[in-house]
Amino acid sequence: MSKKGYVVIENGPLFPGLWEGGENRAGEVVFNTSHFGYEEMATDPSYMNQILVTTAPMQGNYGISDEVWESERLWINGFICLEAQSSQRDRSWRERLQENNVPLLTEVDTRKLVLYLRDQGTPWGAVVQADSDEEARKVAQSLIEKVKQEDRDWVFQVTCRTPYEVEGDHPAGPRVAVLDLGSKKNIVRELKKRCRGLKVFPSRTTAQEIRSWEPDGILLSNGPGDPADVEVAAETVRELLGYRPIFGICMGHHILSLALGGKTYKLRFGHRGSNHPVDDRLLDRIYVTSQNHGYAVEQSSLPNDVKITHTNLNDQTVSGIMLEDKKCFSVQFHPESHPGPHDAEGLFDYFVKLIQ
Repeated sequence: MSKKGYVVIENGPLFPGLWEGGENRAGEVVFNTSHFGYEEMATDPSYMNQILVTTAPMQGNYGISDEVWESERLWINGFICLEAQSSQRDRSWRERLQENNVPLLTEVDTRKLVLYLRDQGTPWGAVVQADSDEEARKVAQSLIEKVKQEDRDWVFQVTCRTPYEVEGDHPAGPRVAVLDLGSKKNIVRELKKRCRGLKVFPSRTTAQEIRSWEPDGILLSNGPGDPADVEVAAETVRELLGYRPIFGICMGHHILSLALGGKTYKLRFGHRGSNHPVDDRLLDRIYVTSQNHGYAVEQSSLPNDVKITHTNLNDQTVSGIMLEDKKCFSVQFHPESHPGPHDAEGLFDYFVKLIQ
């Protein structure tokens, strides 16, 4: 017999559903509008400490594959959907979540929940198994208070502990240093195809440590949390400006902006999905992008010599910047996709050409 479970919003409503296993957990409650890619989303370090609500009703409908994982583990603190595949043919996604103690809640009115998140913003919340509303609120509040006390530099919690090198596939390509702010595997894959060698550095690496490897270019990866809480990285990038070409992706875009003197702010409900249109004035085209972030760069805070190269056509927020004389640029979306369209892969080629 199925147990009763809840998504509990801090200082807000409860959304009941069927408890399908895992352990009670708390985190930021966010929604993603992608129609596929549940494994890639769950293993993306950018989802650390977040409870993932999917707008697409059916999840787990094409099984699982370790080949599409974007890191070595699941990072989400909960998976919420209307229905999760459970049949004689396949229930592998349910089992994968249960194996990792990630709470799964089905039969939730996800339309009502997403509309609430869209209107009220990204709240703290919890996914709990309970027999009553009162019990659910009591358990959730304790979990929320505990997770709020964790180190706010979430990037430091997901970055690699020690530097490591990756051999590239292109003997004539550049050597690129990757500042790991919570990098997805596909960023490394896309660079590997174009480079002769990579070295991945932890988020609190100093500029001197990166210089000592003598890279031809530097990539700043994606990652979780509030950019303003990330320690060391912005100072490191500030010292590297003008040294070698720099390419920032998502959190890397925010860190580059902070290094240039800009500011970031929290979006009301973030951009998460694989259907976000962007005007790219760098490659002179409009395309659909994969996005996963909760913060944006305040355009008015950027220095006058920083160009706005990309704009989100849904809400006109800054989606990319460039400072030509320092040979640095960044985008607030995922050109490496996974999940999502491959329209923006050309930005990796642009980066390599900028280096060469």
